[in-house]
This record gives sequence, C-alpha cells and structure tokens, in this order.
Amino acid sequence: MEKQARYWIVVVSKDHIANGVKGGFMQANHGKSSSLKKLHTGDWVIVYSPKQTYSGDKALQAFTAIGQVKDEELYQYKMSEDFIPYRRNVTYYDCKETPIAPLINQLDFIENKKSWGYRFRFGFFELGEKDFELISSHMLNEKLITA
Repeated sequence: MEKQARYWIVVVSKDHIANGVKGGFMQANHGKSSSLKKLHTGDWVIVYSPKQTYSGDKALQAFTAIGQVKDEELYQYKMSEDFIPYRRNVTYYDCKETPIAPLINQLDFIENKKSWGYRFRFGFFELGEKDFELISSHMLNEKLITA
C-alpha cells in the first residue's frame, strides 16, 4: 500500500530559497535535522517567505516555492567551517510568487486571522490537503495531482 503524501510549510527568506530551488534541495530551521526527518519521498513542501532577504528588513509575506521531496536521503553539506546544515533533495516546480494576504481568511491552519503570522514563527509545520490545494492552485498554472 502506497503511503499518503503529507503537506508541509517551511519558512525561508526568498533569497535563501532561491539557492535551494537552483540546487534542488531544502534546509529548514537553520540547518537542523529534526524538521527534515519528518519528510518522506513524495511529500509536498510549500515555502513561505516573510522577508526578501535573510539579513534584511524588507517584508515579502508570500509563498515563493513549491516542491516534492525526491528521496529519503538526509545529508549534511559544508557551507563553511562552522556551518554544516542538513538538507533534503526536492524537485521544485515553476510557480508564481503568491502573497498570503488574500488567502488568510480561507486557510484553516491560520486559526487567529488577526494574528495570522504567529503560525509561521515555528519555521516548519504540517498543513492539511485542503490548505495545500488552495495555496498550490494560486502558485501553479495547472492543478497538481496529489492523490
């Protein structure tokens, strides 16, 4: 029996996820492995970018990438002498940047619509298929087959 795909949100600045999309990988929560261990082949990941750049202050508040976990490999990549983050391989799809503001009232995972940003503070979380379908339908030109 094939395992049902799960759906995840990861919070990453737009400049950092651009590197991930280009390289076909994702990192989460400052390179820690705990979140990435929850992912399995075929799971879907939507990237939410609160900011344009990691070190900058310019807000973005948009979904900026969508992809599917490629395999079960969890590995480390040496970016510098003192930073060797964990990564997962992801196949990303062409998509359009999608602001969150018009979707807030329709998203079930945002319980408090006035303090909607709170949910993203944890950097990585699972979302339901209905929310995934809503977000992905705005990001992609054609509907994904998720079943």
